[in-house]
Amino acid sequence: MKLVYSTKYYSLYQPSGERCFYVDFGQKTVRMSLCQLLSLRQRVLGIDIEHHFDSDLNRHGFEILLLCNKEHLFILNTLEILDLKELIQSGFVALGLASERIAAQVTV
Repeated sequence: MKLVYSTKYYSLYQPSGERCFYVDFGQKTVRMSLCQLLSLRQRVLGIDIEHHFDSDLNRHGFEILLLCNKEHLFILNTLEILDLKELIQSGFVALGLASERIAAQVTV
């Protein structure tokens, strides 16, 4: 398996003989097709991180993330969300599915 990108909490792998990806969430590794990885990117980039700093909008500072047709459930804190955003943005750049310029615009 080829390591595509790794952050403090997560890693993205692409096996050579398969047409899928593996995201290592630390305690669980999830196998994803490209469509599921794109769906994960949409969900992660759609999280408004500013809500984590406003106690009226997100009292506990957690985000619930359901993946792969509700097969996997993750409860992530603010730091884990930021790290996952970095993994997704940089992982797609490393795969050649996004440009660095677009990834930089999303983080600003």
